[in-house]
Amino acid sequence: MATTQRTFGIVKPDATAAGNAGKILARIEENGLKIIAMKLMHLSEAQAKGFYAVHKERPFFGELVTFMTEGPIVAVVMEGDNAIQRWRDLMGPTNSDEAPAGTIRGDFGSGIERNASHGSDAPETAALEIAYFFNATEIQAPTEAL
Repeated sequence: MATTQRTFGIVKPDATAAGNAGKILARIEENGLKIIAMKLMHLSEAQAKGFYAVHKERPFFGELVTFMTEGPIVAVVMEGDNAIQRWRDLMGPTNSDEAPAGTIRGDFGSGIERNASHGSDAPETAALEIAYFFNATEIQAPTEAL
């Protein structure tokens, strides 16, 4: 049974710098997900550290923060049936080197960090990530009850 969900995604600085943000956003819509909020922004170091706090003890944390602050990102809230899994399937595996052609990471990424996109992995994560970047007045009202 299909469940209408909201999920969160980021077009990362590598994809934005390469001029691929529009192509990625078009793929979201072409795959039946509705963009209900979007903003172009340049993360501060504090914002990036806060968003990726779950990884603060990992050895790659500093490099991740540096990468995510090197240029603009596009933060996106999407809505649709089974949106979380559909967005993750559209992105492909985290490591772009292992992502098949036709996925966002396979077509626009260049490794495990510079993988063009981020996506929530569960309803709870999506709710937290959406709230980190957007307030309620910035998000289009639901198309149906969630």
